[in-house]
Amino acid sequence: MAQIKISNEWWTAPAEGENGNLILVTGRRAMDSVIATGIYKFRVEVTWRYEGDHKALPCYADSKIMEEVTDALNDCFDRDPVAVLTGIYTGDGQRNWVFYTRSLHIFQRKFNEALAAFDALPLEFHAEEDPDWEEYREMCQCEIADADD
Repeated sequence: MAQIKISNEWWTAPAEGENGNLILVTGRRAMDSVIATGIYKFRVEVTWRYEGDHKALPCYADSKIMEEVTDALNDCFDRDPVAVLTGIYTGDGQRNWVFYTRSLHIFQRKFNEALAAFDALPLEFHAEEDPDWEEYREMCQCEIADADD
């Protein structure tokens, strides 16, 4: 099987939570070729709830660890693309990472390996089938088009 080309281009846009708090949405661009493979059928959402500042954003210490976690996960799945990180939502008292994966079992094993160097993290997991990438397509509606487009 030919190696899948996974984009490393990202965008970030502001959105509003249900209670009016700011949520920063960061999404990966150009995923059509990955979606077309049909092999990433499961969506896994990983949530870290935190005590936010007055804008419900993470404090500096939490945001620093969250970025280190993001880097460790990207490094892991760049080397072994059993899963693809497609979106990150930060705000309203939580950080959510959204992945699409081929296998929930292998994702769990690789995820734990990627974060083995960290102390216990307050993470919650939700997984479901999403073969049509509905969440990803909805997230992409938040992207703000460049003025040059």
